[in-house]
Amino acid sequence: MGLASITYDPVPVLADFASRRNITFPILSDAGSATIKKYGILNTTIPETNELFGYPFPGTFLLDRQGVVTSRFFEDTYQERDTISSVLVRLGSKVDAPATKTSAPHLEITSYLTDQVASPGTHFSIVLDIKPAARVHVYAPGVSGYRPIALTVQPQAGLVVRDPQYPKAEDYFFKPLNEHVPVYQRPFRVVQDVMLDPSREVAATLRDLKTMTIAATLNYQACDDKLCFNPQSVPLSWTINVRPLDVERVKR
Repeated sequence: MGLASITYDPVPVLADFASRRNITFPILSDAGSATIKKYGILNTTIPETNELFGYPFPGTFLLDRQGVVTSRFFEDTYQERDTISSVLVRLGSKVDAPATKTSAPHLEITSYLTDQVASPGTHFSIVLDIKPAARVHVYAPGVSGYRPIALTVQPQAGLVVRDPQYPKAEDYFFKPLNEHVPVYQRPFRVVQDVMLDPSREVAATLRDLKTMTIAATLNYQACDDKLCFNPQSVPLSWTINVRPLDVERVKR
């Protein structure tokens, strides 16, 4: 896999930035935002009189070995950025990240953050790889009459929490009650997208922060083919290192 970035900044600006950040992958200078315009991603919300004019709408294109775009991810504002690890996880890939294993009633949970460091505006993900015990299922979102599995992240200043991503459920037919219910009975993954808030309103909250601990609770109800067990709540937590934005500029 290869990685390259493209920006409207001139070569001296990019050389200075790459040197300060020890960046080794190619950073390409797009004079006059010509390539950005050809891709149709010029950020038209920025007026031409603004020194930031020329920005693209921030996004990531994934290409195959033949150079064909297979996926793309775009953010709403230029202050936000997806990490490549969070993109790959949302596509179902595995990433090399330190993980924690948690044994819960009728479940084995392996959880991790896609990234170890984040700055304001960074989109990263909480990943839960969950393995139900043999002949056990847990209820999926949308079930009626049972407690579905749900990951709830504790709110805190500086953290933006988006809707979690659950996989497609299986249909389970429970013959004694003649009912069909959505369940997970094979290993599955829950992905929770989060972001460090880039807004000016919370800038002071993150300015001197070195780390942030993210706490969450996983709620679920498990059953086997004979009986249902008591609903469970499992506390989980992860720590991300917080890095300030690089706001230093050189003369354009």
